[in-house]
Amino acid sequence: MNDVLMMEAVADPQELPVAEVLARTLYGEARGEGLPGIEAVACVILNRVAFAKARGRYWWGNTVSQVCLKPGQFSCWNAGDPNRVKLLKLSARDPAYRLCKRVATRALAGEIADMTQGATHYHTHAVDPYWARGQVPVAEIGGHLFFKNIG
Repeated sequence: MNDVLMMEAVADPQELPVAEVLARTLYGEARGEGLPGIEAVACVILNRVAFAKARGRYWWGNTVSQVCLKPGQFSCWNAGDPNRVKLLKLSARDPAYRLCKRVATRALAGEIADMTQGATHYHTHAVDPYWARGQVPVAEIGGHLFFKNIG
């Protein structure tokens, strides 16, 4: 019954359980990637949480949900982004969403090795964000480049 309820439209992502926030973020950011690409994005989110904990706190948030939902950090959650509407209305029948849910569960259980070498940032080949200019990626996985020591 919980899976059926979870698939109803969600008005406020802040009310979702952490695994659901992570799964939906992975879906919004990496659903077109293979398993390694989805896992790599999960690693970036967990690396941000670890970075914040090591410093006592950090502006992008201290928990998985805070990091995922911080405005401007993951474009899939931005107001006006077409992915946001999809994230709020996901169906358990979507195979990419089911994969993202499995990855989220494994990531939260500490079962995914960090192939990003501690990256806290990434972008696709299709964009050139200001923060990546002059930086050398630490990994390239799927369609994403991964970076650490940004800022």
